[in-house]
Amino acid sequence: MSVVLVVAPHADDESLGCGGTIARHLQAGDEVYWLLVTMISTEAGYADVAVEKRAAEIKAVAKCYGMSGVHQLKLPPAQLDTLSKGTIVRKISKYFQKIKPEIIYTAYRNDAHSDHEIVYDAVMSAAKQFRAPYVRRILAYETLSETEFCLKPESAAFRPNVFFDISLFLERKIEALTIFSSELQDFPFPRSLEAVRALAMLRGTQAGVSAAEAFMLLKEIN
Repeated sequence: MSVVLVVAPHADDESLGCGGTIARHLQAGDEVYWLLVTMISTEAGYADVAVEKRAAEIKAVAKCYGMSGVHQLKLPPAQLDTLSKGTIVRKISKYFQKIKPEIIYTAYRNDAHSDHEIVYDAVMSAAKQFRAPYVRRILAYETLSETEFCLKPESAAFRPNVFFDISLFLERKIEALTIFSSELQDFPFPRSLEAVRALAMLRGTQAGVSAAEAFMLLKEIN
């Protein structure tokens, strides 16, 4: 059994990036924890009804997967660049110390959304060997509407080198994403169920299976 941590800059990133892998870990008997870095709030200009709906969605998604635990840092979305990186690193490190994850999944650094870049940097800093010697593996996931929209000529594109067969878990991923109804739109919007299935099939063809999720391996200690 392994202790797995999925870090999501925003609610739904975890399901878009590795929902099938989450379900796969849980079926294998691993403990899977979900760390949500940002959260909408009335202070950030969101209506009470939207805040309440998102809280209910998060609770329902955690139940859908059967998560071992959920922790929210409740930092302001799209405003992480207004906070010091040290503050974010300390908050993430504190949670690392609590659950001691052996495997970490995090957003890809070169995604279009600046929150993803900041969260990636903070995770990698918190996972340094002298801070978190228990971490054995770190992988970056791809997030539809963010990873493929990285159009920075100077930046490396997402180049997956690890694939997980999610043929048996794609429907669980779809079920979880459906809960985030406000984040989904009709195809060809990237965060549509058709696009999610298409990406799973594409990654599956690369791996020789019906459906897969793709990752970039950042660190592994054997």
